[in-house]
Amino acid sequence: MDLLNVSKTRYTTKAYDSSKKIPQEQFERLLEILRLTPSSINIQPWHYFIADNTVAKERIAKALVGKYAYNAPKVLESSHTILFCTKADITEEHLSNLLNRDDLSGRFKDDAAKQAQNNARTGYVDYYRNEKGDIQRWAENQTFIALGQMLLAAGIENLDATPIGGFDEQIISEELGLLEKGLIPSVIMTLGYRSEQDFNAKLPKSRLTAEEIFTKL
Repeated sequence: MDLLNVSKTRYTTKAYDSSKKIPQEQFERLLEILRLTPSSINIQPWHYFIADNTVAKERIAKALVGKYAYNAPKVLESSHTILFCTKADITEEHLSNLLNRDDLSGRFKDDAAKQAQNNARTGYVDYYRNEKGDIQRWAENQTFIALGQMLLAAGIENLDATPIGGFDEQIISEELGLLEKGLIPSVIMTLGYRSEQDFNAKLPKSRLTAEEIFTKL
């Protein structure tokens, strides 16, 4: 697979063909790619809600009203929709779960290595919470790494995708009980196959030039 060519040809889909469905095996592969997303200190501060049927997609679409209503058809006509959420805080319970998972995965040669990992991860969390004062922003940055990974994965899998940042956060939070789960909604991603009426498929890609965005030191 030519990754550069995928980057040149993938685009944000504006209209989907609702008659086409991503094969389950292929979608499960995408979810595994999503699960394997890297994050700072392997903090994995995310949770995903998967909508793969009409009723589930309608629940997500409830948040696409008013000035966001133009995004509703993307969700309703997609094959699958994913709501990316971020933990509102990095709790001791989450840190303990991560450490136990590291241990079960065989990442520690002894107890000293395990304690060193715990100290390092806790230290970073304390820094972002107490010194930087923006632990939620830092955590959400990791979730957007996951979004980028999935957008690229979709292109490699010859699937169309759309990142959607315009939605009513309060409505979706209430619909899915996110506050009670300690989560905030970050971004929606739709997946499927483009419609022939998708105007964006025929437009050239537009990006800033290399000279505008790269500085060699």
